[in-house]
Formats: sequence, structure tokens, C-alpha cells
Amino acid sequence: MHLGQRLMFLAIALLVVGGMHFFLWARLFRDPAWPAPWPRVGRILLSALGLSLPLALLAGRALPRSLATPLAWVMFLWMGGAFVLFVLLSPGEVARVAAGLVGALPDPNRRRWFARALAAASGVGGVALTAVSVRTALAAITVRTVRVPLAALPPSMEGYTLVQLTDIHVGPTIDRRFLVDLVARVNALRADAVVITGDLVDGSVSALGEHVAPLADLRARHGVFFVTGNHEYYSGVEEWLLELARLGVRVLRNERVTLGDDAASIDLAGVDDWSAKRFGDGHGADLQQALRGRDSTRALVLLAHQPKAVTEAAEHGVGLVLSGHTHGGQLWPFGYVVALDQPFVAGLHRVRETWAYVSEGTGYWGPPMRLGTRGEITRVVLTRG
Repeated sequence: MHLGQRLMFLAIALLVVGGMHFFLWARLFRDPAWPAPWPRVGRILLSALGLSLPLALLAGRALPRSLATPLAWVMFLWMGGAFVLFVLLSPGEVARVAAGLVGALPDPNRRRWFARALAAASGVGGVALTAVSVRTALAAITVRTVRVPLAALPPSMEGYTLVQLTDIHVGPTIDRRFLVDLVARVNALRADAVVITGDLVDGSVSALGEHVAPLADLRARHGVFFVTGNHEYYSGVEEWLLELARLGVRVLRNERVTLGDDAASIDLAGVDDWSAKRFGDGHGADLQQALRGRDSTRALVLLAHQPKAVTEAAEHGVGLVLSGHTHGGQLWPFGYVVALDQPFVAGLHRVRETWAYVSEGTGYWGPPMRLGTRGEITRVVLTRG
């Protein structure tokens, strides 16, 4: 990302964060007209919390992990909690406008009562939903089995199993312990192949290498495969590609391999992340290169981090696309925003003759919270169909 793009992103982020925190202060402290000194306390508190978000993100990569991790927990918990509060307060705006249009709140005392009731209910609800969301995100990951019929699957490969991991986001709040447990659970599934569809890390090899090292213990009959997500490009992608190869993970960069044996096999292809081209140095999704020279009668599974890849995949007769990126929205109702950018947010879908499965993600990004979604290990079982 060029300097100009970074500055533009930072400016937009600051405007969004600042606007949201002003809204929270106005609805939680100003409009209810709480007695002094609470409006002033609220203004100082929300100003400090708003400023802490970008500052903590910047400091997190500069500080040692012993300091960065507690800071990240506080900052990300507030990020998620602030979003929940914003969602809970937003319907009150509709009620406020509607009441104003019909003249239902002409009395200042009644307006103050409405504002206090809304602030109190949203505050209590925000704390409760934040607690539930944290508990869900930190709970045991769900093993989700998805059966996908592929007409070209060889009869002897009926039941061939791929285990998909995606969006693990090893970083400030996800560490080696998470990976050790994850690897043990995946190995217990005895997959024919393990596929990791991007966004494995949020940080450099020097900072996170020891935390990702357990991936070397992943076991599958036909190997472990990886494609880049957008977050690898924020974290030193070239170093990570070398590190993953050292750990025994096969990185697919616009290329194709064979899964199976001489008696029966299928094709597995992988492409760079959809956004990779802007990072230069030869990166960028190139499906045509990955499929060049393939036998179109063979079953083909494509690994692509973003669901956007399914449109082109359908044009080339890909049997199944495995993606992530969306986290299923992670915190309801954010999935509706994700749907503006991606064709699918979660689950199994079909485009022409191509199946697409979008995982809700194995870890989480940012807030250690999930509302309306669950972290998943996806067990993809291929069947004849």
C-alpha cells in the first residue's frame, strides 16, 4: 500500500471513528442531560477511547508482545463494544425522528425521559451482548461438515475429505496455544488434504513465527495447502511464504496440483488474494494461469480467499470454490455491509455449475467477539453428483 493510500485510509478511519464516538457521547451522555459531572466525564472518556483505537493499532506492532497483547485486548474489546452500542442506539434515531414528525415529544421533560431510557437500555444491552459475543468467540470452534457433489469426481474418491481453515488471524490476541489446539483437532479428523484459504496472520514472521510454528504438525494424507489472503500482504508476504514452505505447507500461487494417486485423482488450484495485484512484485490473482493446460473433464477445487473469485471460476467450469474473508459478518448485523462487497457472506451456494463454500472463519479479526456467527473448522466431503 502506497503512502498516499495509507494516509487516505487513515483519514477515513479517523473520520469514521470520530463520528461514531461523537454519536455515542451525544446519545449516552449529552441528550439524557445527566446531572454534572457525567456529561463531562462521558466526553473525556469517549474522546480518550476514540483516540486509543488508532494509537493502539499503531503501537501494537512497535511494542513487545508482553505489552501489545493486553493493550490489544482492551482496545479491541472496546472496538467491538462500541459497535454493539452503535447498533443498539441506531433504532432510537428512527423513533426520535418519527416522534418529532408526529409531535409526540413536545415536552422537554418527556424528551429527556426518552433519551435516558434509550441510553440506559442500550448501555445494559451493550454490556450483555458484548459479554455473549466474547464468550461465543472464545468458545470451542465448531466442526462443520459440508457435502458437495462433483459430477467429475472419480467413483473411488467418493467421500474424499478436505479440511478447510481460514481467517485464523494469529496476532495480538490469538497465539500459539490456539494453534496447538487447532492442529490437534484437525489431525483428529484424518483429512485427505488440509487447505488454508488465507488471512493466517496479522504481523511479521519475527513477531509471530513461534506462534504459527505448530502448523508444522498438521497431518493429511495428501498434504497441507495455502493461498494468500489480504492480511498476508499487510504482514510481510514474501517472508511468510518462505516460512510456510519451511513448515511444510505448500503455497499455491496461481498454480495447480494433483490430489490422489495414479488410480484416481482430482485437481486442486489456488490463486493469490483478489487485492494482491496492487501490492506489486508479481502478486495478483490469475485464474487462467492456474488452470492453463488442465483437463476439463477432471474434478477441480479452487482455493481463493475472497468469494469474489466465484464469478470467474464459474466461467471456467470450476467444480468447487473454497473461500473465507467475510467471517460471516463476525458481528451481526455487519454481514449486511459485507454483502455489499462480496457475492456471498457464508455457507454453500451455486453459480451455474460451480459450487462455492464461504467459511465463517476459524479465528476472528480485531474484537475477540462473534455475534450471530461461529468460528469453524470446515470438513468438506466430496461426493459423486
